[in-house]
Amino acid sequence: MEKIIFHIDVNSAYLSWEAVYRLQQGDELDLRTIPSAVGGDPVKRHGIILAKSLPAKPYKIQTGESLMAAFQKCPFLTVVPPHYDLYLRSSNALIELIGEYSAQIQRYSIDECFVDFTDMVALFGDPIETAHVIRERIKRELGFTVSIGISSNKLLAKVASDLKKPDAVTTLFPEEIATKMWPLPVEELFMVGRATVPKLNFLGIETIGDLANYDLEVLKTALKSHGVLIWNYANGIENSDVKKSNRLAIKSIGNSSTIPFDIDNRREAHLMLLSLSEMVAMRLRDSQYLARLVSVSYKTHAFNSTGHQKKFEIPTDHTSEIYGYAKKLFDEIWDGTPIRHLGVRVSEFCENDFVQLHLFDEFTTQKNNRLDRVIDELRGRFEPKAIMRGSFIGSGIKPMTGGVGEDDFPLMSSIL
Repeated sequence: MEKIIFHIDVNSAYLSWEAVYRLQQGDELDLRTIPSAVGGDPVKRHGIILAKSLPAKPYKIQTGESLMAAFQKCPFLTVVPPHYDLYLRSSNALIELIGEYSAQIQRYSIDECFVDFTDMVALFGDPIETAHVIRERIKRELGFTVSIGISSNKLLAKVASDLKKPDAVTTLFPEEIATKMWPLPVEELFMVGRATVPKLNFLGIETIGDLANYDLEVLKTALKSHGVLIWNYANGIENSDVKKSNRLAIKSIGNSSTIPFDIDNRREAHLMLLSLSEMVAMRLRDSQYLARLVSVSYKTHAFNSTGHQKKFEIPTDHTSEIYGYAKKLFDEIWDGTPIRHLGVRVSEFCENDFVQLHLFDEFTTQKNNRLDRVIDELRGRFEPKAIMRGSFIGSGIKPMTGGVGEDDFPLMSSIL
């Protein structure tokens, strides 16, 4: 029997949940009806866009871009800060409602989940009709909208949910791939990031169909393991199970440290960021999450706080990627003032099996992934200093700094 998988994705989740809550509290203005966004500090115009309303789309406001850039595009954009506790409650309510239709729910991230509906067809009937019932109930009872994709595997269900937004149900079964998915630009395929698109374009690959019908051996040569992965995805090949999961109890993983001396040069600052990133990445891998967002903050010797954050192009748990982004963020905001406190934090989690059951993106390789985990195992079996990077030798900075939980490292919106 062919599997029936739903992918349920909340439309502009943070923005929708903020809007619903404010309306419930008596606000007359629905944020979803005006150019608006959730993110950062709207007064200081620091931070990034985490979610945007549909009326903001004509102004080309992009999720992940800086508030400063967004205000340049739309000076009258209404921006509100994020409230993660509210979002978690809203997400829990969503999962509770969906649980009435299937017990096999995999909470992929705070605003999306996979549902295995295969065994429930006999009870509820036609999957498409049932999906519409679920969609309407969510809108009526919870006050926000979702897009639901239906297919025979998780990948195609996820692609399907993106085909029509908002408030829609869309199918993408294998026999529909050629007409519905192949004409799309190749950059719309899951796991094809900005760094990969130019490489594919150079090979003459412009659409997902071009990729699906390309010579696999040439892709292997050009893109190595990542070429095989995206070729499979372009052809709708993906076979991971919907694993019952109700995680997402933690909202972030972060480490910060007050330094006993002033850091006044980039080399020492970068080493400190690496030390913090080592522990953050190890804890992230142990939690079995991938992170979509990394944040960096520092305090000067006068205890003035500054912070910056950025979304990963593709969710990750790799030390090198977390450190690379953290270093870049720091370099963008540091003005040379001596530093006494540094922090690194990752958040916006999704589960790791959907990506990690396969080969990896262009920034990492299977070898690096195995190396991360071997190092974690050795450090756990012996001690953190069992394996250390040579750059720390003689630096006076510990090769791993950590142990500070997310409650000790506040959300970036409170320090930006």
